[in-house]
Amino acid sequence: MENGAVYSPTTEEAPGPGRGARRGLAACCFPGRLAWPRRVLKGSQLLLSLLAFVCEEVVAECTLCGGLYFFEFVSCSACLLSLLLLLVYCTPLHDSVDGGKMKSSDFYITLGTGCVFLLASIIFASTHDKTSAEIAAIVFGFTASLTFLLDFVVMFCEKRREAQLKKPESTARAEALTEPLNA
Repeated sequence: MENGAVYSPTTEEAPGPGRGARRGLAACCFPGRLAWPRRVLKGSQLLLSLLAFVCEEVVAECTLCGGLYFFEFVSCSACLLSLLLLLVYCTPLHDSVDGGKMKSSDFYITLGTGCVFLLASIIFASTHDKTSAEIAAIVFGFTASLTFLLDFVVMFCEKRREAQLKKPESTARAEALTEPLNA
């Protein structure tokens, strides 16, 4: 019996174009590495910081421009950093990065970005000219900074929960270790 006769009814040489699990860009995207609430927070950080940056860019004139320029720098940096973190979490880049270092970097980047974004929003709120674009940028800035800080709190709680699970319980008495075995 020839091998082709045995395997031909059950084997295909090349699957059709509509077959396969994932193709194109979908094959490179793995959003499941982040839990659903963290995914929503990371996406909203990206969206809100982008909206704050765009609203700030619409401002045509300013009298005290220092706060506007600082807010522009911070909102653009926050948008790029959150995009970078999302790309690392959702693409195969995550496999080439140490998981512990990635969590630690995300932890400190999120904390720093949230604090600096809050500071930039406060400074811009105190120096703006009360135009509608500036007010919208300030609202998006405060909201984005709160999402960064909320994400930090979520990561902090996860870190504490992991530390308590790893912590060994010391219920044994210390005196039992010093007693002789033959007594």
